[in-house]
Amino acid sequence: MTPVLVRQHLPHTGPAPRADLGARARDWSEIQERMLVPLYEAVHERLDVGPDTRLLSLGCGSGLALVMAASRGAALTGVEPSSPARLALARERLLVRESWGAHARADIRLTDRLPTDRLPTDRPEARTPAYTLVTAFEPIGRVAGDTEELAGLLAAATPLARRGTPVVLVGWGPPERCATTAVLRIAARAADQDRGTVRLRPALRDDLEDVARRAGLRPDGSGRVACPFGYADVDSALQGLLSTGLFDAAVAATDQAQVEKETAEALHPYRRPDGTVWMPNVFRYLIARTP
Repeated sequence: MTPVLVRQHLPHTGPAPRADLGARARDWSEIQERMLVPLYEAVHERLDVGPDTRLLSLGCGSGLALVMAASRGAALTGVEPSSPARLALARERLLVRESWGAHARADIRLTDRLPTDRLPTDRPEARTPAYTLVTAFEPIGRVAGDTEELAGLLAAATPLARRGTPVVLVGWGPPERCATTAVLRIAARAADQDRGTVRLRPALRDDLEDVARRAGLRPDGSGRVACPFGYADVDSALQGLLSTGLFDAAVAATDQAQVEKETAEALHPYRRPDGTVWMPNVFRYLIARTP
């Protein structure tokens, strides 16, 4: 499942029409990404993100987690390889520096590919890679092949970090604790009609540990964070959920109107008397260490 924490980062399961990419990125930025704020806050607090932190964010999306880290004084590099539209929104956000707070710093860069050099450091004599924290906040565990993809990216990124650097991976919690699981079944069922589309899959308990092992990382703690998906109404919920990319395969196999209709029906149990939509979800994060 991947709606609240959808790759900021939810996984992109297939190409969308080019005319829709900008609107979808904006829906992600304005509606869906904020659902992950409790997760970002929990990780930043646990790892004491601050002025001494040099952060490499993999799949930085439209930059909300980066803004939160910048407000704590961290130096930042954000990498968003899969969505130029989200990367453009991240650049917009990070230009508004007066909103970051008194501790914000100016050493920030955003890119669509993994950097091959070090983050600028105020220690010219330093011979070790500069990054002291690596995050991959886009949740895995819902799309076939997502663990392999992330493991490969991490294997390429970890040489840029110091030895023992914490690396944060995120996945969906147990299906019974994620209300959005029931809604995502609509996407999975529709996608099954088209063998050419990317398959959704159930989240597995050891997904994060498996990625860490493949990337040569050492697990060193984990946590769970409640990230409820809350929307003003059903239309807002549809915009947010479809912005994650998890419904792309279903749309390709049927059509958008049909997917929206079935998804709206699946949201019915989570509608409140005032018309708002509320879906409790839990996400899990793993802290691993570079060798």
